[in-house]
Amino acid sequence: MADNLTESRIVYFFEAVRCGTIRAAADWLNVAPSAVSRQIGLLESELDVTLVERHARGVKPTEAGEYLIEYFREQLAHKDDLISRLQELRGLRTGHVSVVLGEGFVSDVLSGPMQQFCKLYPAINVNLDLGSTNDVMRRISEDEGEIGLVYNPPAEPKIVSRALKRQPMMAIVGPNFPRSSKQKSMTVQELATYPIAATHPTYGTRQMLQAVEFAEKIRLNPIVTTNSINILKQFARSGLGVVVLPAFAVTTEMAAGELHAIDIDHPIFQNAEAHLVTRVGRKLSVASNKMLQMMTSQMKAFR
Repeated sequence: MADNLTESRIVYFFEAVRCGTIRAAADWLNVAPSAVSRQIGLLESELDVTLVERHARGVKPTEAGEYLIEYFREQLAHKDDLISRLQELRGLRTGHVSVVLGEGFVSDVLSGPMQQFCKLYPAINVNLDLGSTNDVMRRISEDEGEIGLVYNPPAEPKIVSRALKRQPMMAIVGPNFPRSSKQKSMTVQELATYPIAATHPTYGTRQMLQAVEFAEKIRLNPIVTTNSINILKQFARSGLGVVVLPAFAVTTEMAAGELHAIDIDHPIFQNAEAHLVTRVGRKLSVASNKMLQMMTSQMKAFR
């Protein structure tokens, strides 16, 4: 084993694992696949361990490879911390904030904290990436984003909630929705009688529908499945049926009278929560800490 670890070679290994194949990593790095393989081989020789397992469908890290990935991510986080400290010395005149969020949070973010943040720190670049619940949790845990906004996430030891608020799932309908019941709230049994549109199973909202189906032994079969909250809104707005979302996801449309929210009388729906998350142990940049504070205090999802 060599006395020194050639840090630059880790990038080739990391991208091969992240992309899944040597060729995909080569395309990302704009080098030949042979260069990626050679650098990984040299790295394995330096460390005297096998870092990847090669399969027909690509590469996977070994246990030693997982340790190296964890080390590399920590180094990137330390680099971000250094940049953050330098930003503070410069008075936040440069820098960036990386946020990964579910689509239902978009209007809340743009109409709330982004207004003040962009005014106070016009030189700070903000990256907003959309993702499903599973995507957000994975990307925050792997340091592909600093701050995550996620609805009813599963428990994850690598993730800590910096703010959370109960935000019930509600039946979202158009203004002329023909409802037979005169009750103020809707039962799950009534919900099952209407056409429903829903997100894919990687989204927290769909996972909650599935949890209710299991608990009540009832079928809530969506006639439309999508990865777009905007499509769900349009489905309800067009009078095609019901979607089940938290009210903060449709506040703009409700204020305009385009959509209405009806309580659903079920504890699983009633106890759903919005979470603002970061990775355990991740030290946020100064700019990201400012954004996190503004999100906590100004977003409807957490008030």
